[in-house]
Amino acid sequence: MVSEKMVGLVKNSSAIRAMFEEGQKMAAIYGAENVYDFSIGNPNVAPPEAVKKAILELVSEDSPRLHAYMNNAGFEDVRDAICKSLNRRFDTQFVQENIIMTVGAAGGLNVIFRALLNPEDEVITFAPYFGEYRSYVGNYDGKLVAVAPDTKTFQPNIEEFEKVITAKTKAVLINTPNNPTGVVYAEETIKRLVAVMEKKQQEFGNPIYLISDEPYRELVYDGVFVPYLTKYYKNTIVGYSFSKSLSLPGERIGYLVIPKEVEDYNMVLGAANVANRILGYVNAPSMFQLVVAKCIDEKTDVGYYDRNRETLYQGLKELGFECIKPEGAFYLFVKSPIEDDKKFCEIAKKYNLLIVAGSNFGCSGFVRMAYCVAHDTIVNALPKFRELAKELKMIA
Repeated sequence: MVSEKMVGLVKNSSAIRAMFEEGQKMAAIYGAENVYDFSIGNPNVAPPEAVKKAILELVSEDSPRLHAYMNNAGFEDVRDAICKSLNRRFDTQFVQENIIMTVGAAGGLNVIFRALLNPEDEVITFAPYFGEYRSYVGNYDGKLVAVAPDTKTFQPNIEEFEKVITAKTKAVLINTPNNPTGVVYAEETIKRLVAVMEKKQQEFGNPIYLISDEPYRELVYDGVFVPYLTKYYKNTIVGYSFSKSLSLPGERIGYLVIPKEVEDYNMVLGAANVANRILGYVNAPSMFQLVVAKCIDEKTDVGYYDRNRETLYQGLKELGFECIKPEGAFYLFVKSPIEDDKKFCEIAKKYNLLIVAGSNFGCSGFVRMAYCVAHDTIVNALPKFRELAKELKMIA
């Protein structure tokens, strides 16, 4: 018999992945061009050409490092390239020892939670949130505490946050630009958040770590500013992934930033390095560490996503759907026209429209649509959304 914890996890496995797999089955039946899959954040934009060039160069060099073990934290020169890039962009003072290469952002979060959490420690996050956060915290017998959302702005509800923070709070986990809303947390919001954390640290006499999950940092529109959180709060740890910025989700490559200012820095850094090893990652993929070092200042085609954003947002708005316009990432978080968001997703499937219920993100009454798809998919899906709106009597 498998672990009791796993029985529950299998029973409640990712609805996003389930929808994605169902979409593949539907595509085999109806043809891929007739299935409109907005379920998963799988980048449609190809990686920058420099990525392909870097791979070819590295393979032709036939370096002994290409497929080799290294320090658990990653290649020193790769970490040096990353910290120098961050210092240029954000006026920080990191050195390569502050960087740990990880198996994507998810691997990084698991590493830092393994390093920090004792059983029953609490990690606070803000709804709506990426559903796997609950599993990542639960992996180490921690407890995820979700702050109820402000469904008008989807900025963190600071008043509610102050009520739920306790002496058991070990960390606060935020995600901006946010999955699933596309909202960027405003600088004023961040300042209010850290003011509460500073006060509560002093009150409880324990460090409270701010963990910033940033796979969508580079995907922002209209010149929106995304604060770099180590500059606002000394106990900040940043998790980053190249999955979206370079369209490399399957390569599982990212990093953690653990600044020297973090309380118990040497122990936190040492624990994270050991966690990287004992969780079975050992080290981040060697070849793609070297690839991203060569492509550190490359970016994906944000203009492509921006066109998709405008087309889907405006098209749905004209049909009577309600949605806050996203400032970043590649998701729309749309108010369900009926109370039951899961039922709405089932009705949408009648029109081969695959969307994900907001209740999977801790925010019922909404649905998430990932617009990192071919532009034609959006254009061709809008008549289907019109049929859906007619069935629900949103339009005549």
